[in-house]
Parts: sequence; C-alpha cells; structure tokens
Amino acid sequence: MASLGSTMISTDLSASFWAAAAPPPPPTGRLEGGKDVDVAIVGGGFSGLSTALHLAESGVACAVVEADEIGSGASGRNNGQVIPTMSRADPSAMVAKFGQERGQRFAGLVRDSAETVFDLVRRHDIDCAAEQSGWIQPAHTPGRVAKIAERRFKEWQALGAPVELLDRQQTESLLGSDAYCGAWLNRSGGHINPLAFARGLARAAIGKGAAVFTRSPARSIARLPDGGWQVRTPAGVLRAGRVVLATNAYSDDLWPGLKREVVPVFSFQMATQPLSDNLRKSLLPGRQAMSDTRSDLHFCRYTHDHRLVTGAPLLWRGDLDRRLRAHVAARLQGLFPQLGAVTFDHLWCGYVGMTADYFPRLHELAPGVATWIGCNGRGVALATAMGPELARWAGGHARLDELALPVTPLQPIPAHALARRLARFMLWMYRRRDAREV
Repeated sequence: MASLGSTMISTDLSASFWAAAAPPPPPTGRLEGGKDVDVAIVGGGFSGLSTALHLAESGVACAVVEADEIGSGASGRNNGQVIPTMSRADPSAMVAKFGQERGQRFAGLVRDSAETVFDLVRRHDIDCAAEQSGWIQPAHTPGRVAKIAERRFKEWQALGAPVELLDRQQTESLLGSDAYCGAWLNRSGGHINPLAFARGLARAAIGKGAAVFTRSPARSIARLPDGGWQVRTPAGVLRAGRVVLATNAYSDDLWPGLKREVVPVFSFQMATQPLSDNLRKSLLPGRQAMSDTRSDLHFCRYTHDHRLVTGAPLLWRGDLDRRLRAHVAARLQGLFPQLGAVTFDHLWCGYVGMTADYFPRLHELAPGVATWIGCNGRGVALATAMGPELARWAGGHARLDELALPVTPLQPIPAHALARRLARFMLWMYRRRDAREV
C-alpha cells in the first residue's frame, strides 16, 4: 500500500483490471547462483522483454532480471493505448532536435512502432485482447484543429503513415461526442491489455531460449577484469559481455544519475463497468483508442468486455479515492452525455517517466552498457519498438550510434528531488493553458 494524501490507495498491480483479465504469466523464478550470458537485461517490461525476444530469435544468449514480476512497472499499469506518435513532437521537431538524417530515422521508428506491437502479437500468438482499430486524436479547440491540419497530419502523411484528417462531423461520428472540433486518425494504432502483452512477450522470449528471472532486483553492476560486466542480485549473479538497462520510470540508484534524468509522474487508471450494447453503438462504435489534444489529457479505450478504461491526475490528494472517481466520471459524462451515471470497478496507479524536453534518451553509460529512458506517455509502442533496436547493438550487429534514437550524454535534471515534488503542480498550469486556448 502507498499513502497518497489522506487516502490509502493500493499500488499493488493486482488492483488493476489488466491483472484481473490477463492470462497467467509464464513460470519464472529468482536468479540463484551464477549464470553466464552474452547480454544481461535489467527490467522485465516492454523494452527489456522485447530486447530479450529479438536477441533470442537471433541466437544470442540473454537473461532478464526483474525486481518484481513481469510487467509490474509502467508496462503493466498503463492505459494500453498503442500510439504511433510522440506526445509533443512531430517529425519536424525530431529533425530539429536530432538533425535531418537522424531525425527522420527516429520518426520512421515512431511511425512504425504500433505496427511493431501488433506484428509481435500476431507472430507469437500473444493473448492480450489486441485490437488494431486505430488511434484518434480529437482537437478540443479550433486552434488545435488548425495545428493538426497544417503540421501534424501533413508531416506524418508525408512519411507514409496511414493517417486521415477528420472534420467536426466525421469526428462526432467516430467518437459519439460533439465535444470536439475535428481530429486526425492513425489506422495503425489501437489498444491491448498491456500486462497480458508483457507476459506474452516474456513467454515468447523464454520459448526462444531467453532466461527471465523475477523477484531478482539488480543491486549492482560492476566491470569484470576481462572487460565484461557483472550484474548482482540478492541471490545470484549474471556475467555478460553487454548490459541493457530497461527500467525507465522505475529506475533506481543502480547506475548513478540515471533515475534523475526522468521525473516519475503518478498516473491513475480506472475501468468502468461493461457498457450496454446500445451505448457501444453510439460511443466509439469503431472501438478506436482516443486521447485528445489537451495538456491535461482526456483519454479512453474499450476493453475486451466493453468497459471504458480512462483516468486523470488530481492536483490535491486529500480524499483521493472519492474525488478521483467523481472527477473522472464527470469528465466522461462531459464528453459522452449518453453514458448517464458512471461507476468504476477498478482503480489503479503507477508512474510515467517524463523527461524535461519530452524526448526519449539513448545512452552509452560505459563501454558495453546502454540504456534508453523517457517514454513520455508513449511507452506501449515506443518501448516495444526500441527492443529490436537495442538487440541490434547488444547482439553485435550495429554500433550504438547507428540506432534510430541518437546517443546523447546522461543529463540528470538539476534539483531533481524538487522537480519530483513540483511535478503534480504542473497540472494547474496545464489546465489554465487548456482553458485559454482558442
């Protein structure tokens, strides 16, 4: 349990709808004794497991050590939307950040990231309630419609993404809501049960020969005399030529400075009771994933049994459970008046890893040790797509500077402890900005 204000809300993953609906994980156990592999991977979420799967498929001996259970971090707690864009960066911003060639290469990775997820689901027959029904981003003001039409839609269309620009009437038809001024749609997106997907990745990786150890937190990483690396857990040791750290928002002090490069922002998710047949005909009838253009994001998607999964942050955490349920219910009713009274069967929480500039980072922490960090709310697609990239490097098929995400130095956020405490007060600024937009 974790104390959040005056209310006790469970941070146990079992409180989530995903845990209630997911198939069981593959059998795993603690790392005990010593094990020699080519690549050691720290973190059993999308990024680490996707890396392990792609390494194992290419015949590279690898092992994953996870501090808790498979998908117990952000990978198993998020909304499950598979979104092939960045939260605040279009292709032109990627080029401005990384240069023409590297920016376009990264944009290509992002463009194809949702397809990577669903291809893995199909290829490995992963039971995760996957629906490649598309992702829609509706605009809450006319100004945001203009930005989508003039930049976002055109830039992704020019890169070959399967996108469509929607006017107000088309948006209302797809959403079942007249709350928006227009939208754009990416057909490659969709949604999954994220915990089930993580468990499925682990099962596929193990099936290809990877080792996955749970309840095995990495306590230290040390250089060996032969140039390799040793990852020590409470009961065992991995020895490897290369190490991939895949811990993102749940990074700790394992590598100095890494956890101070992201601000872990608390995110609440909740699932409604199943909607009736009549409601489903009028509310997101195409079952697309939806997240809008507000800074204080409004979002939702269906589950396999026709619930809506949504969520929201709160600035003040007193009486949190009651206030959060009332706030999110009112938000849903504002978008979809036909819902009537809204009740929630499940409420859970976890961290999202945010960087100062909303871009992810790829680092060579030392010769033979690499990490990427900073999903910024796009972890399902992006973290999965980074797996084959990291596997190319870890398996010796590419230099780190040849990957789609450029290598940059580790840059811890100054006054990180203060930034963490102040992060939730950004919500106040976001809501003021949303209210002022036209």
